[in-house]
Amino acid sequence: MWKYITQRILLMFMTLFIITGICFVLIRMLPLPPLPAEDPHSVIVEMQREAAGYNKPYMVQFGIFLKNIFTKFDWGVSDKLYIGREVADIFLDKLPATIIVNIYSILLSIPIGILLGIFAALKKNTWIDHTISTLTMVVISVPSFVYAFIIQYVFYYKLNILPALMNAGKDFFTWSMFKSMLPAIMSLSFGVIAGFTRTTRAELTEVLTSEFMLLARTKGLTKTQATVRHALKNCMVVVLPSIFGQFISILSGSLIIERIFSVPGVGTLYLNSILAPDYPLFMMLTVFYTSIGLVAAIVVDISYGFIDPRIRMGSKK
Repeated sequence: MWKYITQRILLMFMTLFIITGICFVLIRMLPLPPLPAEDPHSVIVEMQREAAGYNKPYMVQFGIFLKNIFTKFDWGVSDKLYIGREVADIFLDKLPATIIVNIYSILLSIPIGILLGIFAALKKNTWIDHTISTLTMVVISVPSFVYAFIIQYVFYYKLNILPALMNAGKDFFTWSMFKSMLPAIMSLSFGVIAGFTRTTRAELTEVLTSEFMLLARTKGLTKTQATVRHALKNCMVVVLPSIFGQFISILSGSLIIERIFSVPGVGTLYLNSILAPDYPLFMMLTVFYTSIGLVAAIVVDISYGFIDPRIRMGSKK
């Protein structure tokens, strides 16, 4: 097991290194955005570009880039959006908004999704199961930004009970701020709820038809006792890793949802860095999003072996 974990981590770092190298070279091949002559911070950016070796071969520049990150955690300075400001400082300033919105979304979505999945599995092949399954497929098929526009239309334009955009500021734990975050939270929740509903329903349905469940019933357990003690426990082997993956993914946020509701998080920052363009900022966020995706995948994969001791990852037997 530990050998497999080590192999996966090394493979993750190798993948991250390759993706980072490709993105870095492609970015440096693009023309540099012009600096405003009247901005005093332009001098700082010019000095940073010189130190980063912009006039040297690409592989030398990449070596300097990696050296600055590993020795000083220096990702450079913004050369368009926040001229002269440290890229790492900008990122850390925007990260809390993304985390807060996504934590609220996950805390709302996971219990609802699991409960709907359990209910549908227990009512298999009834109109309740068909209704939940149909709605689940519809919700999964529709892009999240469609729900964002519907929520804005219903709760802001028609009912006028929620604001259209998230409030500015960093007082995330006040009622006013939470109320302004609700439209974004609801928009992010639909897809997560549908995903957990489908996964839970599929796994629990399979477990309920297993032979060991029939054995549990013949021993005298009621349907409820057999479901709670045995079926749900086996079902969670698949559901729990998905929960771990969701909690890791809260750092990445949602590019489109954050943009629609003006959430001052890393998603909005990423889109703005592309539109600007702001190459140092874009490079850091690209590495960040790639890392989150790789870490989430490896945690979900490895967690199977810890949740169920019968699973031996990487075993040849």
